[in-house]
Amino acid sequence: MDKPLSNQKRNIEDSKDRQLEQFRVNNDGKKLTTNQGVRISNDEESLKAGIRGPTIMEDFHLREKITHFDHERIPERVVHARGYAAHGEFELYESMEEFTKAGFLQKAGTKTPVFTRFSNVVGSLGSADTVRDVRGFAVKFYTQEGNYDLVGNNIPIFFIQDAMKFPDLIHAVKPEPNNDMPQAASAHDTFWDFVANNQESAHMIMWHMSDRTIPKNFRMMEGFGVHTFRFVNAEGVARFVKFHWKPILGVHSLVWDEAQKIAGKDPDYQRRDLWEMIEKGFFAEYELGVQMIEQADEFKFTFDILDATKLWPEEIVPVKIIGKMTLNRNVDNVFAETEQVAFHPGNIVPGIDFTNDPLLQGRLFSYIDTQLLRLGGPNFTEIPINRAVCPFHNNQRNGFSRQTINMGQVSYHKNSLANNTPSTSTAKEGGFVHYEEKVEGRIIQARSPSFNDHFSQARLFWNSMSGPERQHIIDAFTFEVGKVNSLSVRQQVVDMFVHVDETMAKIIADNLGVNRPIGVQSEETASSPALSQKNTIKVPQTLKVAVLIGNGFDLDEVEAVIKTLRRFGVQYSIVAQRLGVIKSEEGHKVKVNETFLTTAPVLFDSLYVVGGKADNQAKFNSDMTYFINEAFKHFKPIGFAASGIPFFDASNANVGPGILFATGNPEFGNEFVKAIAQQRFWDRNIY
Repeated sequence: MDKPLSNQKRNIEDSKDRQLEQFRVNNDGKKLTTNQGVRISNDEESLKAGIRGPTIMEDFHLREKITHFDHERIPERVVHARGYAAHGEFELYESMEEFTKAGFLQKAGTKTPVFTRFSNVVGSLGSADTVRDVRGFAVKFYTQEGNYDLVGNNIPIFFIQDAMKFPDLIHAVKPEPNNDMPQAASAHDTFWDFVANNQESAHMIMWHMSDRTIPKNFRMMEGFGVHTFRFVNAEGVARFVKFHWKPILGVHSLVWDEAQKIAGKDPDYQRRDLWEMIEKGFFAEYELGVQMIEQADEFKFTFDILDATKLWPEEIVPVKIIGKMTLNRNVDNVFAETEQVAFHPGNIVPGIDFTNDPLLQGRLFSYIDTQLLRLGGPNFTEIPINRAVCPFHNNQRNGFSRQTINMGQVSYHKNSLANNTPSTSTAKEGGFVHYEEKVEGRIIQARSPSFNDHFSQARLFWNSMSGPERQHIIDAFTFEVGKVNSLSVRQQVVDMFVHVDETMAKIIADNLGVNRPIGVQSEETASSPALSQKNTIKVPQTLKVAVLIGNGFDLDEVEAVIKTLRRFGVQYSIVAQRLGVIKSEEGHKVKVNETFLTTAPVLFDSLYVVGGKADNQAKFNSDMTYFINEAFKHFKPIGFAASGIPFFDASNANVGPGILFATGNPEFGNEFVKAIAQQRFWDRNIY
C-alpha cells in the first residue's frame, strides 16, 4: 500500500470539500466576539453590582455563553451512538452501465466524494471501542444525482427478518431497565432470552460469537450492505444486488482477553487508530464489490434472497470488484460532522432501488423518524455535512433552523405563476422512476415459509471456520451465556444451538453447568472459505511494533531492524522506562515515545525485544517480562535482539511459531516482518 500525501492538503477537486469550506471557521489570530459579532472586552468575570456584589442580569455575554453551553448536547443515536468518521473518495474501476444507470457508476475513473462513519451498535456515546458488538459501516456518496447512502454493518446478515422485531431486539440487548446494566454488552439475561425465543437470530449469533465482532480496527474490517437491493439499467432491466466492502489490508480481529484489556487501557483504540493512520498518510482503503442475481433466478436457491438473516455464499454468487474507497481526510469537528451526519437507507439515486426485504422496508421509515428528533426537525438535510453537492429545488418550506432563503411567491405544484417550476424530470432527464415490480397477494401479517430455515446457514458458518475460530466461538458462548443468571435461559440457549452443531452445544452446556442438549444438528455440509479470516490478506503495512529497549543497546543491530520495519511500512514505537532519550553503548541518543506505564502490550501487534540497562533494573526487567508474556499469550510475533535473550529466558515464552531470534540470523529483519504480517500464531502452545 503506497503512502499518499498528507490529508492536511485539501483536495480542491473534491466537490464536497469545496462546499464545506464556506462553513469552516478558524479562530486563530481573531478577536473574541459574541454570536452577534460584538467584540468582547472581558471573558473572565461576570458583570456585578460592586466588586463583591450580585451579578447583573443585563450581562448579555454571560447569558449567551451559559445558555449556549446548556444546550450543546443533542440526543445520541438510539443505536450506533459510539461512532467515528472520515472523508474520502470512491473511484470506479470499470463501467457498470450494463447493470445500472447510477451516474457515479457509469464511467471508469469517476471519483465521488464520500463520508464514512464506523460505529458500535449497542453502547452509548461514551462506551469503549473494543467491546463485542456489531460494527456499523455507513457510507454517504455525494453524487451529482443526489446523496446515496449505503448504510450497512461489518456482518452481512442481521438478527431478525422483519422490522417489526427491531424495537424488541434493541430493548433486549440494551442495558436492562431495572438497573441500567450492563453497558455496551450482550452478555446478560434479556438478550439471551430474546435469542432463545426468536430463533431466526441463530445465524447472526454465530457471527456475533465469532472474531468478527471484535475487529482489530476499522481499517481491517469488512463492510456489507446487509439487504438485497436492485440495480436497474437504462433499459429498465433489473438485477438483485448485494454490496460488499473488502479492506485492502485484510480482515483481522482482536482476541477476547486483549479486547477487554484495551477497553481499559485505551477505550478510544479504534478511533485513535483511524485518526492517526490518516494523519500519517496511511489511508484506509476498501474495494467495493457487488453480488448480482438475475430476476429470473430469484427462486433457484435453497435460501430466500430477500431474507436478511441469510447471505449469498461467494462461491455460489461471486463478488465482482468494481471500485475502491479511500478515506484520506479526518474531520475538522467531530460534532459538526460525525455526530450530525444523517444516514438513511432510503437515500438512493436512479439506477439503485429497493426490494421487498421486510427488514429493509422498516428501515426506510425508521431512519427519517429518528433524525427528526435527534437533529431538531426536517431541515437536517441543510446541515453542511448532509447537504447534497448537486443543486436541489423543491417546495418544502420553513421548520426549525431553516437556512435556505426560498425566493418567489410560489411553494406548490402544479402552478402557473412560476411556469410550473420547479418542474419534474423524465427518466431521460435523470428523474427517479421506481422499478415497476408486479405485486400480487392478499394483505396479510405473516412470514413467507421460505424464511423458516434458521439453522442451515448457521451451520454453514460453523463449517467454514478454522479450528482456532471455532474455539473462539465456544469461548464466546461460554463467556456471554455464562453471565446469564437464569438457569432456564442458559438451558434454552444450548437447546437452540444444538441444531447448529451437537459437539459445540454439548461443550458449551458442560461449561455452563446445564444439561447437555438433546437435538439434531443441521444437515448442511457445505462451507464457504470466504467466511474464514484464516484465508484473508496478510500484509505488514501499518501494523505496530513496540521496541522494548534500555540503555547500552547495539546501535547497528537495532538500526538495521528499524530500517527494515520502515521499508515495509511497519509502525514502531520506542518503549522504555522513562521519557526523554536512551543511549546506545556507543553513546548515540534515541528518543523514547512511550513508557511501560503510559502504554501496554495489548496496544501493539508485535514486540521487538532489545533490552538493556535502566536505573531501576528490577522494575525494568519486570515490565519487559510482562510485555513479553502478554504478547505471547495473545499469539503475537515477538522478535528478540541478541541483548534480549535474557528477557526471553525470564518470560513464559517458549521456542516455537512466531518467536524469532536475531543471534546468528542474517535474515532476521525480513523474517520478523514476515511474522508481523502473519499477526497471530494459533498453533502456539501458550499453556
